[in-house]
Amino acid sequence: MYPNPLLDPSAPNQRALPAYWVGPRHLASDDGRPYDAVADRLAGIGWTSLAVVRGRRELDEPPEDHQVLRSTLLHISPDALRWAQWVLPDEPFHLGGLPIAWQVSACSDVSSPLADWSAYFTRDVPGEVIADFLLALDERGQPTASSAGPEVVLGAATTHGWLRDADQPHAAVIHPTFTARLSLGEVPPLIQDASPCALTVGAQETGASGWQAWAELGMGASYLWTASFSASVPHCLVAAFASSLSSTAPVLRRVLPESTRDQLLRAPAS
Repeated sequence: MYPNPLLDPSAPNQRALPAYWVGPRHLASDDGRPYDAVADRLAGIGWTSLAVVRGRRELDEPPEDHQVLRSTLLHISPDALRWAQWVLPDEPFHLGGLPIAWQVSACSDVSSPLADWSAYFTRDVPGEVIADFLLALDERGQPTASSAGPEVVLGAATTHGWLRDADQPHAAVIHPTFTARLSLGEVPPLIQDASPCALTVGAQETGASGWQAWAELGMGASYLWTASFSASVPHCLVAAFASSLSSTAPVLRRVLPESTRDQLLRAPAS
């Protein structure tokens, strides 16, 4: 059993709620299970989980005054070359104005103190999509090697009906309703990557390029969720994310997001 950092005793029992098959995926949110939906899949493929809590507490300090400086739930692959970290909200790192929920990283050598690349996902990224990305990562013999180019990412989305951006046909795809986008461009600040280009870029220089994805209900609207892949994430892994995100297969939901409820196609699961 996994600890649920977002467990709310006052929330309705999900098992008592009606279930629906819904789509499209990018508007389906995370079913109110942003941690468990991913952690269950990682347990199924043999990843080890542990809690990491770092804080400060005086001997005579009551528990309610304990100051936690950083807390995470960490999942590590059997070969220790890849890991996924659930970041609790005591010290949030924001992406597109939204706090990061999952950070996934990999290295080529267990003796390396730093990750070769990292990928970041906020809450409301569908758990199925993050899990499919992690399954693809788990299946790779060498998690940092890449032999495919950007086209494999674009092709994974267009196969499921997404459209190439008219202004960036070789670097971006969009959902036909214009409510989601996946593009290759300069990565946001603080995205961790071991590439020399990412490490040495100057203040006035263009940074390294990586894949970014997001969903929004209209131009200028707040992001529903965001995802960011550092420059060295292999394109084939981003393609696994793109394929799952753009899949037309419905996903099971008991908690329908208020912001996109009217945009979802749904059918009772019973």
